[in-house]
Amino acid sequence: MTEPSATFLLFGATGDLARRMIFPSLYNLLADGLLPDDFLIVASGRSEMSDDAFREEVCAALRQFLPADRYDDEVASQFRTMIGYQPVDAAKPDQFAALAQRIDGRLERGLSVYLSTPPSLFAPTAQGLADAGLIAANTRIAMEKPIGKDLASSKQVNDGIGALFAEDQIFRVDHYLGKETVQNLLALRFGNVMFEPLWNTGAIDHVQITVGETVGLEGRVSYYDGVGALRDMVQNHILQILSIITMEPPARMDPTAVRDEKVKVLRSLRPMTAETVKTNSVRGQYTPGAVQGEIVTGYADELGQPSDTETFVALKAYIDNWRWQGVPFYLRTGKRMPARQSEILIQFKPVRHSIFWRAGHGTGLEPNTLIIRLQPEEYIRLLIMSKRPGLERQVHLEEVTLDVSLTAAFAGQRRRIAYERLILDLLAGDQTLFVRRDEVEAQWTWIDSIIDGWKEANMKVAPYSSGNWGPSSAIALIERDGASWHD
Repeated sequence: MTEPSATFLLFGATGDLARRMIFPSLYNLLADGLLPDDFLIVASGRSEMSDDAFREEVCAALRQFLPADRYDDEVASQFRTMIGYQPVDAAKPDQFAALAQRIDGRLERGLSVYLSTPPSLFAPTAQGLADAGLIAANTRIAMEKPIGKDLASSKQVNDGIGALFAEDQIFRVDHYLGKETVQNLLALRFGNVMFEPLWNTGAIDHVQITVGETVGLEGRVSYYDGVGALRDMVQNHILQILSIITMEPPARMDPTAVRDEKVKVLRSLRPMTAETVKTNSVRGQYTPGAVQGEIVTGYADELGQPSDTETFVALKAYIDNWRWQGVPFYLRTGKRMPARQSEILIQFKPVRHSIFWRAGHGTGLEPNTLIIRLQPEEYIRLLIMSKRPGLERQVHLEEVTLDVSLTAAFAGQRRRIAYERLILDLLAGDQTLFVRRDEVEAQWTWIDSIIDGWKEANMKVAPYSSGNWGPSSAIALIERDGASWHD
C-alpha cells in the first residue's frame, strides 16, 4: 500500500452530494485522526466564490447534516483551514492552470481527484488536469455513477478516462459497497463455516433482493426521466449486491481477487430477449397514493407530462454457472414503496424427507429462510424449525427465529457514512470496494439485453398506486413459481 494522498481535489463541490455526504465524511475522518498530516482539500465548482465564502457554506452543511453529537466547533475550525476553493469550468484551460498553482509543490505527495459531476464532464475534466500537468503516477481519480447510459456510452466514458489514467488509478464509485452491511456479506459467507457448503443450487431454492424507496423524484427530474429504475438502481447497486452474494470464494481479500470473482458472475447472467422479458420482467410507474400516511402525487404529475420511464422494476434472473444453475434470482426496486428497505432473502429448499409426518396429520415443516437486512435496520435473521413444547406423542413443529441485530451487537460503535470508507480507501489507493471497468461493462451488457427486449416487445409501464409494492404483475412474476415476495 502506498502512502495516502495528501491532497483531495473535489469537482462538483457545490452540489448536493458534496454537502450531504462528502464533506461530512471528510470531517469525520479528520475528527477520528484518519487524514494525513498537512491534508489539503481543494473544492471546485463553476461558481465564482472566495475561500471564506465557500468555507461558510461547508460549515453550514456540517451543522445541517452531521448528528448533533458529532459536530464540534474546534474540529470544524480545523477543518475550515484545510479547505480552499477554486472555480473551474471544464471548457476553460486557464482555470485549470490556476488550479495547478493551488496544488503546486504537493503533487509528489499524492493527489486524489473526485468527480461528483455529470458523466459528460468526466473526460473533459481529466483532459484539463492532464494539460495542467496534474496527472502523475500517484494521481488517482474517482467517478460517481452513472458510468454511461448503456454499454456503448459506458465504453466511451471509460475510454476517455482510460486514455489518461491507468486502470489501477481509476476508482469507480458505487456507494452501496461502502455500507457496512454490504461488506458484511463477505464476512457472513467466507468467515463462517456453516454457510458456504449450502450456498449453491443443491440447497437454495431461490434468492430475493429488494431495494425499496419511499421517495419520488425529489428534485432529480432532469436526471431521472429517461433513465428509470433499471439503469438507476439495478445496473449498479443491485447487481453489485448480487455479485457479492453469488461469487466464488476469492483467493484472498485483495482488489484483484475479489473483483475477478465478481465479474465472472456478472458475465454468467443469462441475457434476456423480447420473449423472456414478457415473463421475467415487470415495468411500473407510480400514480397518486399514500406513502406512510402522506398523500403524494404520481410520477407524471411531478414530471408535468406523461412519460414511459419506469419507477419500478422486477426481474427474474438466472446465473448460468455450476454453482447457481436453475436457481431463480428475483430482483425488485422502486420508488414510492410502502417502506424504505434493502434486504436479501435466501430461501433454502425443503428438507428432502420429513420423519415427522403421520397419516392424517401435517408436520408444520417449513423450509429454512435467511434474511439479511441492509437498511434501515441492520440484522441477520435465520428462520429454523423447532419442536413446540408439550407432551403430545405427535411432534408439532413451529418456525422460530435466530435474530442477530448488528445495530445492537455493535451498539458502542458509531455507524459510518458509506463515503467515509470509500474516501479513506481512495486516499490509500485500495480498490477492493470500487468497481472495475470489466464489471461495469458486464453489468451494462445484461441491462442492455433487457432494454432491447423491452423495446422489441413494446413493453409499456404498468401503473401502481404510491404506497404499494409495485404493479400486481410483479406479484404474479414470483407467485407463478410458487413463491412470494418478502414484504
